[in-house]
Amino acid sequence: MATKYIFVTGGVTSSLGKGIICASLGRLLIARGLRVTIQKLDPYINVDPGTMNPYEHGEVYVTDDGAETDLDLGHYERFLDIRTSQTNNVTTGRVYNEVIRKERDGEYLGKTVQVIPHITDEIKSHVLKLGESGEYDVVIVEIGGTVGDIESLPYIEAVRQLRYDVGRHNTLSIHLTLVPYLAAAGELKTKPTQHSVRTLSESGLSPDMLVCRSEYPLDDSIRLKIAQFCNVDIEDVIASLDADSIYEVPLLMQEEGLDSRVIEKLQLEAEEPNLELWIRFVEKIKYPKYKVRIALVGKYVEHRDAYKSIVEALIHGGAANDCQVDIEWIQSDFVTRDNVEKKLAEADGILVAPGFGDRGIEGKVEAVRFAREKMIPFFGICLGMQCSVVEYARNVCGEKEADSTEFNKKSSYPIIDVMPEQKELLDTGGTMRLGKYACKLEAGSRAYQAYGEELIWERHRHRYEVNNRYRKDLEKGGMVLAGINPERDLVEIVEIPEHPWFIGVQFHPELKSTVSKPHPLFVCFVEKALEKAGSGLESSVKKADQVI
Repeated sequence: MATKYIFVTGGVTSSLGKGIICASLGRLLIARGLRVTIQKLDPYINVDPGTMNPYEHGEVYVTDDGAETDLDLGHYERFLDIRTSQTNNVTTGRVYNEVIRKERDGEYLGKTVQVIPHITDEIKSHVLKLGESGEYDVVIVEIGGTVGDIESLPYIEAVRQLRYDVGRHNTLSIHLTLVPYLAAAGELKTKPTQHSVRTLSESGLSPDMLVCRSEYPLDDSIRLKIAQFCNVDIEDVIASLDADSIYEVPLLMQEEGLDSRVIEKLQLEAEEPNLELWIRFVEKIKYPKYKVRIALVGKYVEHRDAYKSIVEALIHGGAANDCQVDIEWIQSDFVTRDNVEKKLAEADGILVAPGFGDRGIEGKVEAVRFAREKMIPFFGICLGMQCSVVEYARNVCGEKEADSTEFNKKSSYPIIDVMPEQKELLDTGGTMRLGKYACKLEAGSRAYQAYGEELIWERHRHRYEVNNRYRKDLEKGGMVLAGINPERDLVEIVEIPEHPWFIGVQFHPELKSTVSKPHPLFVCFVEKALEKAGSGLESSVKKADQVI
């Protein structure tokens, strides 16, 4: 069977949820026995989001092969339980970079290089690379931005061409749009959808199906009106109503018949859907037995997409414990020794989040100290782990000048320092320790108990490390270096054995947590927070209002 391609565009407004719709459709097709992957085409000129401000872009998602990608790839992996790579995220910056390289190398034989055919051909080659691998029955391609954006036009044109290149019967165009409710008129309005489809059609791409975001159900008259004005069958007008959880969306899309229509239109050979695991997961989210409060201490809490994978991993870990995780967002800039107890005393667990730069660092260090001294379950990730090492060196080992050279280049005790191979590196774009690296766990450690194996592989995105010159000082003070990278002899995990649960990791475990395979460290962290909640100590956590 030839690989089928599903192209998903968006209109009217951004943030309608193309990524979730793509991931939900992928989940439904996988549940029917099909091999599926998803690719994101991003129209911005940055080569990747690695150098973008978190307030501008949100989380940078990192794949096993070290690609810094759009956060939608996190949704793809969590929903589909697959591993994506550099090929799953394409940006205008990468496309133009490659075209210019080919022109400089003479590969175009002196021809005038133009958007059509050279840019569009390059886009098409990235899409076809996944399909021609032979690994997938269906490739879902999400086109970033909205129809009518100038920067999206080359992608729309490339898709238009691809539909003829691979055969119309092997492709499907799905357009995500908005059907707003106007309170003053007391009715849903279809005109924005009509205009969006018209704009898309003017670019030569007519949608085969419409997914309509709406706050209210679409009755038959609304669906018929949309179908007539947009040249689709009424069965191909799919309603996407607001859901309490993104994990409900696949089930809502199945009720609407999205997967059935896709299978019929693409003439796919598919099984009856098996969504039992997914349904059980959603039930645990909707009807938890318990609640815990986790304080997430970070620098970017005003823009929570910066911690998207952490939030989802906490949800996964909570579901594994029949537990709802309520996140208390704590801006680290405003945490001090004087107010830390007031801000964190009600927490059943404290997570100190990743980040870059010196803003809010001392607040993170104070949060670590409070968690350590008050015996509150603690989880430090990347910079959070480095802050835990700095705090331990200062307050347990007695090295008051302990610091990271990221924040204090003149520190007399640089317990956190730049990696040796980065010392002379001037170009800081895309040069961090990125992607999957091995970690050997200390037998008997909490991390070993969580993973249940000695050698693990986790994803990284950082430039600074625990300084090996001071490792023995930490160990003498009682800190256990529970995980070591065997190739570079770098510290990956630190623990405090006499603490109920105190773990810092240099890597990003949240990037590997999925619905079917919640990350073991998040599962254990939530479990320990739940134990703390039920220990008789003061806690904001009570039995959930709804119980299965």
